[in-house]
Amino acid sequence: MSDLTDRSKLNEEELKTLNRLELSEWLESLDYVLATGGAHRVNEILERLEEHAHKNGVEIPFTARTPYINTIPAEEEEPYPGDWEIEQRLRRLIRWNALAMVVRANKLSDGIGGHISSYASSATLYEVGFNHFFHGHDAPDGADMVYFQGHISPGIYARSYLERRFPVEQMRNFRRELQDSPGLSSYPHPWLMPNYWQFPTVSMGLGPIMSIYQAKFNRYLEDRKIKPEEKSHVWAFVGDGETDEPETLGAVR
Repeated sequence: MSDLTDRSKLNEEELKTLNRLELSEWLESLDYVLATGGAHRVNEILERLEEHAHKNGVEIPFTARTPYINTIPAEEEEPYPGDWEIEQRLRRLIRWNALAMVVRANKLSDGIGGHISSYASSATLYEVGFNHFFHGHDAPDGADMVYFQGHISPGIYARSYLERRFPVEQMRNFRRELQDSPGLSSYPHPWLMPNYWQFPTVSMGLGPIMSIYQAKFNRYLEDRKIKPEEKSHVWAFVGDGETDEPETLGAVR
């Protein structure tokens, strides 16, 4: 074979041979590091290689995939406790009602705004929570505290409409809570809707930081016997760029 240091001088077959040899050597080296240094050392080397490649102008292909597709093996998953088909049908109705409410509001008042995709992309999380996890004030183990991501309010209103908690006239007043007839606030707002929302979660970032400190305060009260121990939970839904807010990451860390 001709000079291997200059790829431009290699013919197609020689180049294929060189590529196979290089790959084999890299894989053999990686296997050695894994066997002697473990996965942690492999990660360190790969991170340094990626950093070095970036410094030399190499664009690493972006991937949003993570190594964790499911943290529970399929054979260890519990059977779904509800009727999946009925719940899926209900989710579709709620998504549609949320969409219709926001679109109608903007036709009546151009620029009134509202968020559609936020709830549409997370409806399954909320509906599984409502149907199988969240506990209300009549729960024997205590009520849960739920910090809803603020932009998904149309979906929660649409669910309440399906439950007949809201009349259609109130749904027509989305983002018009100051009308003569009852309306719906733009976001979770217990001052404007005291019998509906638990916590204000907009401006962005309020929900994550408040939920973390609420959970810590609950534990503080229980540890000092100020309140009885309960099995209730604090739930926090984070999305729409909230992890870019400094108070969110600061509280998590």
